[in-house]
Amino acid sequence: MARPEKEAMVQEIQERLSKAQGAVLADYRGLNAEEMTQLRREARNAQVEFKVLKNTLAILAAKALDMDDLVPYLNGPTAFAFGYEDPVAPAKVLGEFAKKNKALEIKGGIVEGRVVAAAAVTDLANLPGREQLLSMVLRGMQGPIYGMVNVLQGNIRNLVYALEAVRKQKEAAGA
Repeated sequence: MARPEKEAMVQEIQERLSKAQGAVLADYRGLNAEEMTQLRREARNAQVEFKVLKNTLAILAAKALDMDDLVPYLNGPTAFAFGYEDPVAPAKVLGEFAKKNKALEIKGGIVEGRVVAAAAVTDLANLPGREQLLSMVLRGMQGPIYGMVNVLQGNIRNLVYALEAVRKQKEAAGA
């Protein structure tokens, strides 16, 4: 490859790395063509860009972006999964795929500009989805309100029981 082409590719990788909310690096050795196609399809469905990049070019791009922590993960065959809108999407896609296909090994990742180890990527993949987290927060916020409503209903209920008892008592006295 000619030098201008390499410089253009490094520039393109830099752009992807800086634009991505989240990225996951994985070793894809052992996956056959059919499994790679399946992985690409799953990534595309989750709005994740899946690319196999040359390590030397990725190292140059990482160093240019001051992501020197990323360099140790760039050895051997490396595939990148970039998520431009959701920082967790690449971790979820590759995490789920790695559970089904033991040949895929997650090396590490980038979450909102910070380089993280494989364990952090796995933890991220195991988190519930955004909607699920929001519903859990909402449920937590509603809990005290429901408790207060039940306490207030209990007082009103007791008042109604007391009034009913007084009514029955007056009825029995009048009869």
